[in-house]
Amino acid sequence: MQAETSKDKSRPCWAPFKRAACTLDLRPELSKAAASQLRTKNCARCTVPQCRTCFATSVQSPLPVPVPSVFSSCFAVLSAECSLPSALLPSLVRLLGIETSCDETAAAIVEDGVVVHSSVVASQNEIHEEFAGVVPELASRAHVERITPVIRSAIAEAHCTYDDIDAIAVGHRPGLIGSLLVGVSAAKALAWSLGKPLIAVDHVQAHLYAGLLQTPDAATQAPLTFPALGFVVSGGHTSLYLLRDWGTLVRLGGTIDDAMGEAYDKAASILGVPFPGGPNLDRLARGEGANDRAVELPVSRLEKDSLDFSFSGLKTAVLYAAKGVPPSPNPRSEKPPPPLPLTDARVADIAASFQRAASRAAIIKIERALDMASEGRLKGLNARTNIKTLLVGGGVSANSRLRAELQSLAQRRSLDLKLPAISYCVDNAAMIAGLGYHLYRAGTLADLSLQATPTTAC
Repeated sequence: MQAETSKDKSRPCWAPFKRAACTLDLRPELSKAAASQLRTKNCARCTVPQCRTCFATSVQSPLPVPVPSVFSSCFAVLSAECSLPSALLPSLVRLLGIETSCDETAAAIVEDGVVVHSSVVASQNEIHEEFAGVVPELASRAHVERITPVIRSAIAEAHCTYDDIDAIAVGHRPGLIGSLLVGVSAAKALAWSLGKPLIAVDHVQAHLYAGLLQTPDAATQAPLTFPALGFVVSGGHTSLYLLRDWGTLVRLGGTIDDAMGEAYDKAASILGVPFPGGPNLDRLARGEGANDRAVELPVSRLEKDSLDFSFSGLKTAVLYAAKGVPPSPNPRSEKPPPPLPLTDARVADIAASFQRAASRAAIIKIERALDMASEGRLKGLNARTNIKTLLVGGGVSANSRLRAELQSLAQRRSLDLKLPAISYCVDNAAMIAGLGYHLYRAGTLADLSLQATPTTAC
């Protein structure tokens, strides 16, 4: 333990948070019985055989960190690793979430993984609009400028101070590496300077949690039933997951080409719809007079039992509907008819037809996964299982047609659908803090060696 002690005695060593906060002096807060239980239990994360050794070290060399501000932060780890009585756990846990994976700079304060006291998101649409897409270098520079005021705003809106925060959760993967570095660096700096535990959260997995977030005045939700089916649908991801719990995910399928959100953006570009393409295409598609049957577009199914997605063919079909089918290189082939004029009404019809086909492709795969589970053929399940929970997240989950189709599916199949509020469909820090709460309670903490990673772990 001496080898891992910080050289700067005025700053807390990070090792304690990774190993059950063993070097904190907990004597003022623990009863004799609890302290005795702590000393006699093995600790899986410690480098020494038993916690009694670590506890002795803490008594001899307590860190210069005020116990009240750190104590509750360490309870989750102590409980998970040393089996402390649950009565000793803090009744309320507040996490600061930080998210900078793409082009939104976000921070949030979430209590007990569900109650959102503040959620601040600074979008960069005005920066990237002229390029019709996110420019990574510009995104990361904007994060650097905005991260501090966004965090301060989240703290102020939650009417709390840094001392009221029990831990800091940060989305460290996947995303644009330059953007991720800003959030991860900010989170590590705060955790180190405040003496708070650091929690690393996978951005994709956090999207599945977004449907559980609620405002302080909302009614208490019923407990979530596992196993659950998860569907992440965004500009970079379109994937199905089986969730046994918040820490165990099995990837069932994903896109083999374009993500659904990416297909939306490309279809919008083909039709001349301004940035951001997805939301603007949705507005056109649900406009008065838009006919979703005007153009027959393909619905991808792939193989019989495939749970993968494909949207490149749909995107190409939109191109042909708008610009016409290119002539065959064979001179003997009949020339295709010219495309219809691309009037405003025609654009709206193609947009509506595109939405119908894209949403239908998603629903088909979700229903296929549910059927395979009930028949005992779904990967990750050893028996026939009637899955009753559907978790949906990601930017495209804000799409009006997809939301309506998912709600219809949930009613038809008697599913508990966890669909995020519109404000939590886009990238946000509340979902990071929400999922981070469960990792915190399980003792899954990071340290200052945490790295930003461009790919997802799930």
